[in-house]
Amino acid sequence: MKINEDTKTAKVLTALQSGERISASQARKRFGVGNLSAEVSRIRHAGYAVYANKRVAGNNVEVTEYRLGTPSRKLIAAGYKAMALGLV
Repeated sequence: MKINEDTKTAKVLTALQSGERISASQARKRFGVGNLSAEVSRIRHAGYAVYANKRVAGNNVEVTEYRLGTPSRKLIAAGYKAMALGLV
């Protein structure tokens, strides 16, 4: 799956590729993204390993931040197994 360069998804991906961690409120303010988890899902379906990390903000609210990472061997093995089973 290819991501169109003029979309909000591409803007989020570019920020993640530059090493940023992005929360839903940051995505809403910077990129106008209303549903960050949907954008992350699109990025994941395009083949990128996006990880979600939860933290507690200063106001005691749990915040999920997304970051781009290197896929684990276990994740890659699961992908190959799905391909072998004809699921992909």
